[in-house]
Order: sequence, then structure tokens, then C-alpha cells
Amino acid sequence: MTAPRVLSRVLRGAVPAAVLVVLGAAPAHAGEYRYWSFWERDGREWTYATQGPGTLRPEDGDVLGFRFAVSEDSGDADRPRGEADFAVICEGTEPRPGNKRIALSVDFGTPADAPAGEVPPKGRTACAVVPEDGTAAEALADVLGPLRYDSSAMLCAITGYPRTGCGEQVSDTGSGTSDEAAEERTDEGEGTAPTSDDASDSASDDTGAGSYTGAIGGAAVVAVLCAAAVRRARRRRS
Repeated sequence: MTAPRVLSRVLRGAVPAAVLVVLGAAPAHAGEYRYWSFWERDGREWTYATQGPGTLRPEDGDVLGFRFAVSEDSGDADRPRGEADFAVICEGTEPRPGNKRIALSVDFGTPADAPAGEVPPKGRTACAVVPEDGTAAEALADVLGPLRYDSSAMLCAITGYPRTGCGEQVSDTGSGTSDEAAEERTDEGEGTAPTSDDASDSASDDTGAGSYTGAIGGAAVVAVLCAAAVRRARRRRS
């Protein structure tokens, strides 16, 4: 058999193998999670909080929001719905020396986002009055307790909802279920959910790098096999 024919046979077998290496090494889609996301009101828009409620220290007049929903990360998280105006929520609450007023809007989500056997309560708003150095978590606990946290300080429940569970994965399809296009745990583990810039994304980046390296490695193996086949064919001819 001539060298070109041997090479042709090797390539016909090796090219599909190389394709499988590339496809098999591709990073899997991230899953979706059921969790409380944390938001800040910027004018008329909700923006995903860059700190967790345990570290964020809002100022007098700020509006904060919480939304329970199923989403992949902050990129597709559902924003709070309902009233979110400080003047309305804190109407009648006068400022006090040494304290600050924080308007809170809590959206318990839709039945589709609720854990099995639970029904989401109606959304609630409240005006919290906390010390000037108080955190968002303290403001929330002041007016909308009881709160439930897990061992890593992730917010699991507001006013007891949901009764069980905390940021559990509900699917691995990578497809979003948000009702509005809009990130996970934030600084020091005190956020409300996984974010697109936390360690999980770093892991995804590492996986992508591994995929690229694997593809290169697979191609190198194919090249070595091809070269060996050509050498064997030449020896047989001689």
C-alpha cells in the first residue's frame, strides 16, 4: 500500500477522533438556581447589587430590592416588581438623629419559581430605620423577618419564605427562565446568589482553557499518528 493511501486511511479515522476531542472538551452549560437576588434602585432602574446585604451599607433615602426566582446568574436574573419609590414606601417615617431610612421592596416571585408545595406570598414593601452604619441585612431584618441564612451566610428566606432550600440547582440546561432580561454570591460569601464574575465563572474560564489545550493535544496526537504511518509505509516500500 502506498504512503498516500495509508495516510488517507489514518486521516479518515483520525479526523473524526480529533473532532470528538474538541466537542467532548467543550465546557458544559451552567445550571439554573432558585435563590434570592439582591438589587439597588438607581433612579428608575434596578441594578444588581455589587455587594451582599451583609456588607452593603446603604444611605438614608436608598431603595433596595429582593427578588426570589429561578435564573442562571445575574445576567438573566429577574428584577423586583411593584412599587419602588422611596417617598411612597417611607411616607410618614421621619428622619431621626443617628439613624437612616431605607426603603425595601420584596418580590416573592411567581408560582413557577416556587419550590414544590409552596405558594409565593404577595410582594411587600417596608421602610426600615436603622443606625447610620447599619447594613442592608439589618434593615431587612428590622422589618421583614424572620430571615434564614445558610452556613456560608447566603440569604435563604425572607419572612420565612421559602420554608426549605437555599440556592439549590433546579436544572442544568443553561436556558434562562427570566421574565425580564437583567449575578450569585457576592463579596465575602454574603451575597444572595452566584454571579457572573465570581469563582464559578473562573471555573468556566478554566474549563474553556482546558478545552482549548485538549483540542491542541488531540491534534498533536493525530499528527504523530499520521507521521508514524507514513514512515511505516516507506519502510515497507523499501
